[in-house]
Amino acid sequence: MAAYLENWQAKLDKILHQKNAFTDILSQIETKTGVRRLYIALGVGVILALYLMIGYGASFLCNFVGFLYPAYASIKAIESSNKEDDTKWLTYWVVYSSFHLAEFFADILFFWVPFYWFFKMIFLTYCMVPTSWNGSVRIYNTMIRPWVLKHQNKIDEAMGKATDFAQDALNEAQNAAMDAAADQMKKNMQVDDSSKSD
Repeated sequence: MAAYLENWQAKLDKILHQKNAFTDILSQIETKTGVRRLYIALGVGVILALYLMIGYGASFLCNFVGFLYPAYASIKAIESSNKEDDTKWLTYWVVYSSFHLAEFFADILFFWVPFYWFFKMIFLTYCMVPTSWNGSVRIYNTMIRPWVLKHQNKIDEAMGKATDFAQDALNEAQNAAMDAAADQMKKNMQVDDSSKSD
């Protein structure tokens, strides 16, 4: 167990020494305080965890973190020429959307789960970690992909019907707007004609 913790600590320390905006901030704090950046990051993680358990606005903080970093990473993936990072972040967004949809319908149950926002943050972190055991890839491959492939024809048929319905509604609205505009133009012309005759 001790060897596992040391290995985990070494990996985290290596990640914290990579060059990016977050590690630059950690480096400045490390220089000013003399505390290793690993301990600073762990301290921030503990404070964040406690806040997610008992803090006001934990739902906002959880959703903010679960959205902000992946959105930034997705933008970087779009701008890179590497296709693998695009697939990784698309997979994350599919899992995030599926979870968010399930959460919407099960909200009445999740309300009663103690420390729900803390557990959700752990889940979202599991889904976005850049490792071989990335949660979004595992969830997508074991749950979402098989279900979608099994029901793909029904989903495509329903989407086709929804598209046709939306197109019909749009056409009806457009025709109604054109009829209303034509009626208004006739009324305006009748008012103009009556004012000229006076």
